[in-house]
Amino acid sequence: MSADVSRETTTPRRALPVEHAPLPRPTKTVRFVVANQKGGVGKTTTTVNLASAFAAGGLRVLVIDVDPQGNASTALGVEHSSGTPGTYEVLLDGDDIASHAVPSTEEGHLMVIPATIDLAAAELELVNLHGRERRLKRALDSYLSTHEIDVVFFDCPPSLGLLTLNALVAADQIIVPIQTEYYALEGLTQLMRTIERVKVGLNDHLRLGAVLLTMYDSRTKLSQQVADEVMKHFGEQIIHTPIPRSVRVAEAPSFGSSVLTYDPSSAGAEAYKRAARELAERLSA
Repeated sequence: MSADVSRETTTPRRALPVEHAPLPRPTKTVRFVVANQKGGVGKTTTTVNLASAFAAGGLRVLVIDVDPQGNASTALGVEHSSGTPGTYEVLLDGDDIASHAVPSTEEGHLMVIPATIDLAAAELELVNLHGRERRLKRALDSYLSTHEIDVVFFDCPPSLGLLTLNALVAADQIIVPIQTEYYALEGLTQLMRTIERVKVGLNDHLRLGAVLLTMYDSRTKLSQQVADEVMKHFGEQIIHTPIPRSVRVAEAPSFGSSVLTYDPSSAGAEAYKRAARELAERLSA
């Protein structure tokens, strides 16, 4: 894995999507929210690349961008300038998801609800609305009643405001990316408490689905020590393929793509494909 870091240059190697071995289809739609209160752990990167890997494996995927920064929309090649209809209109105006779902440039099986900077005002605007925590769930339930989707991903802002809360209420599983560096477990206690509060009051189906190690550097003892510590806390939920620290993974979004499309032969792309397969096999078991 470390060779991927040392050999990489910053010359773009944008490629066409490549064929992947088919992934097993889950028995029912699975709704993932990717969350970690600690910043810089690869939440959006994980969302984008797992979604792309699932779609490349033949699964029907919907990504709902709930972050006003719109980074997932950027990486999936979707327009999200101010005024572009998307998550804001679904949450605040009650629009149908089908009206604003657009295909990603990544894969034909991958649809995206874009987020724009307009969504930044949603936290305040939602406060006085009836059923403010369940608006995204109601919209998604309605959409899934008429559209066949295998996996839904929510990409959330790092805060635990009403945007993230809407995603937690609409989801059934959480994927937690954990960076293999100092203070890796920082904030996870609070996240687990938040999950429990949501389970009790708003969504009793919510559970921790998977923990993914990110920015892993096999050359350092620290990465292995953090991996061992995370294994002690989340043994059964660990995805056994860590995602390596990689220039290719980091720079792919600036070219409007996942690393699977940007550089499909890179170590980062291979790792996300393996992680997606492991996760898909769990879902279909």
